[in-house]
Amino acid sequence: MTKTHLLWGPAPRRQIDAPKTLADEAYQRIHDDIIRGEFAPNDKLQPDALRERYNIGLSPVREALSRVALEGLAVAEGQRGFFVAPATRAELLDIADLRINFSVLSLERSIRNGGDEWENAVVTTYYQLNKLENQAHREADTFHDEWERRNRAFHQALESGCGSPWLLHFCDILYDQLERYRRRFVVYTDIDPTIAEEHKQIKELALARDLDACKVLKQHFEHAARVIGGMMEKAEGGKAAPPAKKEKPAARAKEKSGAKRTRARVA
Repeated sequence: MTKTHLLWGPAPRRQIDAPKTLADEAYQRIHDDIIRGEFAPNDKLQPDALRERYNIGLSPVREALSRVALEGLAVAEGQRGFFVAPATRAELLDIADLRINFSVLSLERSIRNGGDEWENAVVTTYYQLNKLENQAHREADTFHDEWERRNRAFHQALESGCGSPWLLHFCDILYDQLERYRRRFVVYTDIDPTIAEEHKQIKELALARDLDACKVLKQHFEHAARVIGGMMEKAEGGKAAPPAKKEKPAARAKEKSGAKRTRARVA
């Protein structure tokens, strides 16, 4: 949804054009780095360090941190400053439950009301995602980024015919939140091939205007949440995780690949 199509509701969170201000740029970069795991849960977000990291002034960085905190990706602790939001199983289950409800509602409305533009978006984004999921060789350094981009596009296409900018806004926020958990606990190159089969089934039922697509989508999300939660529990040794120390993304990727050899289901 672009600005020109927005008649009411919240402004789109992602724009095709570049950020308008330095604060916008700082927000987008901090937001993306938290989701991608460049900063671990409970890491302190020091404005001076972020200023050097992004080569952006201190004032825009501070404004950006407040915006990130409002979205729940960071927390402000009085005089101590900002920290990356913790990762807990309780939050994961809450996010997954809300995503199920909002995304299923969006798909139901899209099936009832979506037109040719909606159908074309579903077909196009599914084709791109399916082509990636069927790759025989998956490059570990890049596959996860491309899979997230195409998976987001497919699910957004399914939701896009719902006719509610507010509903799409909440779906987008919840996708971000769940992506943060996936990137921390899932080995993307080990994604279970049945996930591609589920995507195909959802696509075919949706295009046939069959509301059973909503049931499959709900099961798709529920199973994903259970598996991510299980991986999270395994990574934490069945105990509450201590505050995570900052570590290089490569080190975390190596740790994850060694800790989890079972295939992952994600949504």
